[in-house]
Amino acid sequence: MEEIAAALGMTKGNLYYYFKNKQEILYFCQDHSLDRMLGEAARIERMRARADEKLAMLIDAQLRCMLDELDGAAAHLEVSALPAAKLRRIVMKRDRYEAALRRVIESGVRTRVFAPCDPKLAALAVLGAINWAAKWYRPDGPATVDQISEAFCAILITGLI
Repeated sequence: MEEIAAALGMTKGNLYYYFKNKQEILYFCQDHSLDRMLGEAARIERMRARADEKLAMLIDAQLRCMLDELDGAAAHLEVSALPAAKLRRIVMKRDRYEAALRRVIESGVRTRVFAPCDPKLAALAVLGAINWAAKWYRPDGPATVDQISEAFCAILITGLI
């Protein structure tokens, strides 16, 4: 909480003026990030581009959201503290995002840009790799978000070709 407040240039007490408790802050962060990612996914899906290009854009957008905008905060992985109703809403949005990623992979398999595979497992593997970056990324670490995104795209997309 102190880190969040410091990043916003306010005191910890000020946060509770806007949010009732830590769960509300966690929900807000989750909800906002997922709305942003769903918007990016919809924009990318509408583009006239090959599936590998779309997947690269999705990987890059998610990494930038998590690592740049959230400074690598792993809070998006820690949803078990949410009340059941809010958790259900977050899981539904996560499922929608996963489905968008899966559609891009399915399209790549269908158009033979990607090798035949189980699109659900491929999407889960991509998401697992991307999401885990929040656990080890450090803004002052040796790799920039650009470098991480480039490496992830190369590794994850090559694995599907």
